[in-house]
Amino acid sequence: MAEASISVDPGHLNCSICLNLLKNPVTTPCGHSFCMVCINGFWDTEAQKKVYSCPQCRETFAPRPDLRKNNVLTEIIDLLQENEQQTSFAQALNIISLEAQDVECDSCIGVKVKAVKSCLTCLASYCDTHVHAHHESPAFKNHRLITALSNLQEKTCAQHNKLLEIFCHKDQRVICYQCSMEKHRDHDTAPVQDVWMEKKKSIGDLQQKYQDRLEKREKTLLELNDVIEAYKLSAQEAVEESERIFTELLLSIEKRRSKVTELIRAQEKTELAQTAKVREQLEQEITDLKRRQAELKKLSQTDGYVHFLQRFQFLSPELESADTFKVAFNHELSFENFKKSIIQLKKEVDDFCKEKVEEVSENAMIFDQIIIIPEPETREEFLKYSCELSLDPNTAHYYLGLSNDNTHITCGNKHYDYPDHLERFTNWQQVLSMQSLPLRSYWEVEVDGHNGVSIAVSYKGINRKGATEKESRFGHNAQSWRLVRYPKKYFFWQNDAKTDVSGPVSKRIGVYLDQKAGTLSFYSVSNKMTLIHKVTTEFTQPLYAGFGIGTGSSAKICLQVSAATTAAAAVESLKKK
Repeated sequence: MAEASISVDPGHLNCSICLNLLKNPVTTPCGHSFCMVCINGFWDTEAQKKVYSCPQCRETFAPRPDLRKNNVLTEIIDLLQENEQQTSFAQALNIISLEAQDVECDSCIGVKVKAVKSCLTCLASYCDTHVHAHHESPAFKNHRLITALSNLQEKTCAQHNKLLEIFCHKDQRVICYQCSMEKHRDHDTAPVQDVWMEKKKSIGDLQQKYQDRLEKREKTLLELNDVIEAYKLSAQEAVEESERIFTELLLSIEKRRSKVTELIRAQEKTELAQTAKVREQLEQEITDLKRRQAELKKLSQTDGYVHFLQRFQFLSPELESADTFKVAFNHELSFENFKKSIIQLKKEVDDFCKEKVEEVSENAMIFDQIIIIPEPETREEFLKYSCELSLDPNTAHYYLGLSNDNTHITCGNKHYDYPDHLERFTNWQQVLSMQSLPLRSYWEVEVDGHNGVSIAVSYKGINRKGATEKESRFGHNAQSWRLVRYPKKYFFWQNDAKTDVSGPVSKRIGVYLDQKAGTLSFYSVSNKMTLIHKVTTEFTQPLYAGFGIGTGSSAKICLQVSAATTAAAAVESLKKK
């Protein structure tokens, strides 16, 4: 039986309310057809009058008529859409295939000949020889032929074995007509040719965006290369300057060493010069005494009385006279004290140099940088910067109680007998961490209680005894920054300025610090991380974590390095699975 061919103007199938092609068409008692949604919406506006009219002919109905789907119109519209969409898709494929590469004939055996046509019904491509059957045989009368197109199988629906001819905007994928009537029935869809033409119009803008981004990246790369070269040059200049200064320092020390040696030798020469005279005198007297002793010995052996008496009278008075030559010796004379001074000087110089080198190194670590590393985005990325934190009991206020591991802190009415300490907060219920924070660090805190809990960072030099807020309370001076968490709201304090902060109030707060970039960020941590507040400033000294606890509230450092490592490993494991 031959199929009937009916030509229908699509304009006759448009809804007079929305002016689009009828969707789920229904017919009123007066015979006019509308989209089910459109006519129901129109009659909803007339519900108060309890009289309902036809938007086209204005005939009125009371009560409100029951509407039923017009199945005949629905089938006609579906067939019309299917024919239009297939024709549009075929046209789109013909356009695309003009720029396609050579396609091989699927019917050729052995050497493949270039295909000239592709059949959308057979989903195969044919050369001049094998395509004749489609032109001559009545069996292929209704098959659609287009210019040869490669990978035709990839352009069919695996579930329904139909052409992928419709684009679903909601799922951002190409589907077949049957898919659009089933799973994607209520989705925003359009023929692929329309979407293709629309997308192609934006190709120029997209190419320009890519070009702009490419130029921007290339410019950034050039700037980065310039920064790297400048950094290398600066580093080389610093090395050369360091070498020059240390060389001068060594020369200066060598001069001081030579001068000290000269001082020692001069002192030695002076002392030895004084002792040389005494020594010479002693040696001379010893010689005289030996000579006289020899004469006495010789005199004792003579028998001449006269000679004996004459010589004896001469030798005896000198010996019997008082001995006036006396020498006082200082047996403690040495350079031991001098050596001790030199050793003490060495120690002081070593300590001074060590302190200054550490200061130079710290300043270099904090301020010298080539490029800022982007802030992490996912929790597993934040966990890579987790740091070990514990609270310093020597800084805790008298009403703050610490757990045994110094990670949990509570505030109540109990006064703890902490010993007096210079670093203890005495006016505000605050505590500092024992460890300084790494340049890039992340930690999490669980808070509880109806009164506020402050999560802060602070320089170690913050005043501990000041009674006013500006002196020693976190966030009220230039030495500290704090986020205050209440059960239903947040506030941020910096340099005595208060900022209202909006965000999901959760019991677990994550804190990310990048001292190089000068950023401090607070996150609400639940099944996802949500930024609460971020501040950009300049940090000039090492920072410590700080907490301020309201009466009846508590805080617990719940993320340590070991736990963070385990959590990160678990997340990575889940990703692999």
